[in-house]
Amino acid sequence: MTHSASVPPPAAAPLVATPDAPRVSVRGSARLEVDPEIARIGVVVTARGADRAAALTDLTRRNGAALGLLSSYGEAIESTATGSFSITPELTRRGRGEHVRTYHGHVHIQATVGDFTMLGELTTRLADLELTRVDGPWWALRPSSPVHREARRQAVREAVTRAREYAAALGSDLAALVELADIGVDSEPHAIYAGAAARGAAPGGAAESGVPSLDLEPRRQTVHAHINARFTITPPVL
Repeated sequence: MTHSASVPPPAAAPLVATPDAPRVSVRGSARLEVDPEIARIGVVVTARGADRAAALTDLTRRNGAALGLLSSYGEAIESTATGSFSITPELTRRGRGEHVRTYHGHVHIQATVGDFTMLGELTTRLADLELTRVDGPWWALRPSSPVHREARRQAVREAVTRAREYAAALGSDLAALVELADIGVDSEPHAIYAGAAARGAAPGGAAESGVPSLDLEPRRQTVHAHINARFTITPPVL
């Protein structure tokens, strides 16, 4: 009858550092510069009318025109959302009382664009709509971007390398990982409307309508990752 030898579980690292199991604590960091993956733009549609119904009618029409233009770009627009809507009376004093002079309406739309080749054309066509303002673009990475994962990996590798170098300086080697703490991964926001991305115009777009297409250049994104790590090391040779 054959008996397989059981493998003992690895010994747990001591809770506190001792001369037989000294510790080294290090920080690992990573910094990556990459091209953005998406651009966000804001669209504000406005209307003004002597009565509420007229203002709402114009606002509805202009909002539909903006949404229709966005939807005409198909999959290049990853998402659209209405941020807020308002209709506000402007009051004026006439005689002894206040009267409504006019009504102001606003609708805010946010759009996320994944195809930069048509972004310059899209922004100018939106800005050419009646009483419509365009803000942006704001460049960004997707929350699920693999760049964040790669930054974390590089930060861990740097921590291990740094800890091993400290241990080698003492004539030691790494023995066990005691703690790995994620300080956070962040990307620097770039809310810059600086020339981004139009490298071509779609047929029937801004060029044929007589509206110039902005030459927009995507701004590169900087992603940082930081971790703290603690290791036990073999007793040093002093």
